[in-house]
Amino acid sequence: MVEVEGLSKRYGELVAVDRISFRVERGEVVGFLGPNAAGKTTTMRMVTGFLPPSEGTVRVAGHDILEAPLAARRSVGYLPETPPLYPEMRVKDYLHYVATIKDVSRRARAERVERATEACALQEVRTRVIGTLSRGFRQRVGLAQAIVHDPEVLILDEPTAGLDPGQIVEIRNLIKRLASESGRTVVLSTHILPEVEAICQRVLLISRGRIRLDGSLDEVTRGGSLEEVFLREAAVNDEGEPTGEEPQS
Repeated sequence: MVEVEGLSKRYGELVAVDRISFRVERGEVVGFLGPNAAGKTTTMRMVTGFLPPSEGTVRVAGHDILEAPLAARRSVGYLPETPPLYPEMRVKDYLHYVATIKDVSRRARAERVERATEACALQEVRTRVIGTLSRGFRQRVGLAQAIVHDPEVLILDEPTAGLDPGQIVEIRNLIKRLASESGRTVVLSTHILPEVEAICQRVLLISRGRIRLDGSLDEVTRGGSLEEVFLREAAVNDEGEPTGEEPQS
């Protein structure tokens, strides 16, 4: 469903992402792990077509993100770290607006909005102005906009950032339900290890723009806890070699 080959992003002399390759199959829930500034968000933006790569290819549901950008974007639901919400709009109006710009047909629009509202447990606030909602509910609205066009792939960038413990549990359960009930492919970008253990089947770990680890959660944790593996693999020098030091946050 998601194929990344030789993907790089450079800003002048700074290499944010360095020739990474990975593949995510249909129905997989993958945790894209890494310390801050590891290249996670840059990679997610390239995969979703919001940021052009310096080199390499990305295919989503068989569509090349550069050669067939509209088809690729229709296949993806994206929740960035800061959800793209309009605080002055009501929830249902906002979701109708998003469905329109994501080319959901007029005939199917009301049904898709209703399904996204139910899936994200937004019925009680559907007529509320987004700006009056708690952060937890705003995050649910962000998830609803990501699935309103019924995408095959869901890309989530730090979906529980800034939430309180109760809201974190709610959003994690919601993500697990969205993945299990629909069979969607989910890529979850985070640096929060319990997030990965609670939701994901597989781990991709990036550090200094390079993939350091790729395996199932069981395989990755066979040699120690996820925290131990993270600290060992994320702490690398400029040549990509382990330093034995804990990464800086």
